[in-house]
Amino acid sequence: MIPRYTRPEMAEIFEAQNRFKIWLEIETLACEKMAELGIIPASVPKILREKGNFDVARIDEIEREVKHDVIAFLTSVAEFVGPDSRYVHQGMTSSDVIDTAFSVQLTQAADLLLKDLDLLLRALKKQALEHASTLCIGRSHGIHAEPTTFGMKLAGHYAAFKRAKERLKAAREDIAVCTVSGAVGTYATVNPQVEAYIAQKMGLKPETVATQVIPRDRHAMFFAVLGIIASSVENLATEIRHLQRTEVREAEEFFSQGQKGSSAMPHKRNPVLSENLTGLARLVRSMVIPAMENVTLWHERDISHSSVERNIAPDACVTLDFSLVRLTGIVENLLIYPDTMKDNLEKTGGLIFSQGVMLALTQADVSREDSYRMVQRNAMKVWESRGSLSFMDALLADGEVTEKLDKSKLQSIFDYKNYTKHIDSILKRALI
Repeated sequence: MIPRYTRPEMAEIFEAQNRFKIWLEIETLACEKMAELGIIPASVPKILREKGNFDVARIDEIEREVKHDVIAFLTSVAEFVGPDSRYVHQGMTSSDVIDTAFSVQLTQAADLLLKDLDLLLRALKKQALEHASTLCIGRSHGIHAEPTTFGMKLAGHYAAFKRAKERLKAAREDIAVCTVSGAVGTYATVNPQVEAYIAQKMGLKPETVATQVIPRDRHAMFFAVLGIIASSVENLATEIRHLQRTEVREAEEFFSQGQKGSSAMPHKRNPVLSENLTGLARLVRSMVIPAMENVTLWHERDISHSSVERNIAPDACVTLDFSLVRLTGIVENLLIYPDTMKDNLEKTGGLIFSQGVMLALTQADVSREDSYRMVQRNAMKVWESRGSLSFMDALLADGEVTEKLDKSKLQSIFDYKNYTKHIDSILKRALI
């Protein structure tokens, strides 16, 4: 995590203070249930609630000697609690605390990301509705294809992020599990009721079979979903970058008063925020493969996953959180140019209506092969004329075409309304 791409709300989830706070709550809840079961004195959880604390700097100091973070944590807690600390962590293993706390952190991160997605969805929906009828060219392979609307373009991205929200909700539920089952997960030294109590109090579910650790396929799915969301961020960011190109300029990032685009060229207005998001998406996706490789552990456990997760968890969540918030700002403040979109629609002299002409010819008893040949022949003339010949004029000069389609019929084909008649129903389906 670096400050440039970090929002404090997400960073705090992965700070040592929050992690150890969760650890202490797990240990306290365990003591509460153990006291209820008569395993430890009833006074212990009360003392933990009153005196239980830790010192992050002291934990770091102890860990430098003992080389074990949980032992260092328990030692620090003992310095606050006193003799009754001997009952803390009774029958538990380190992974009981670490994995359960990690689940809590990931659910906290997911909740924040879900809020981010809601804000982004709201911004996309607003723009999609506002530009539902704003005509623009659709492109395939970067080449003009057929007309669409800018609202429909944005509705497609809205639908993608709506799917992302559902995936993240499912990933959150999948990761919201705990394990307090002792060494190798057999509950030999800790009553299963302790785990159930902790799970209920912390909004988690007991892991089905925790072989001392929570199975890492759950975590792999969580980070895979983050990677997919990052890809959707990049998809929209790339669209904006293309639309901002000088030759296109149908939309662009907001350029504020006093902003500078280039140290060398004062005229530049660059899509720097969208480019930035493209790069950040690469980082989030790069963390998916290590999460998947963490699924394979030796027997009941090893800690090969630990160093990976200490890196990728904060970095992936912080980076995606930052990206979603930045993308929301871009969408909310996007500069949109309908007149330029209209100009671009007409740049090919009507070639974008070629499919309509071909289909009309097939309806006039011309084979599809011959229809395609007749339309393409005239389309190539228009391409090669470099703007001096319109597609309509080329078609009207072709006797083979006009034998089947008169001027009135051709003019009805060259109508943008043919391409927008279903837009409202598509947006309604997408934006519900």
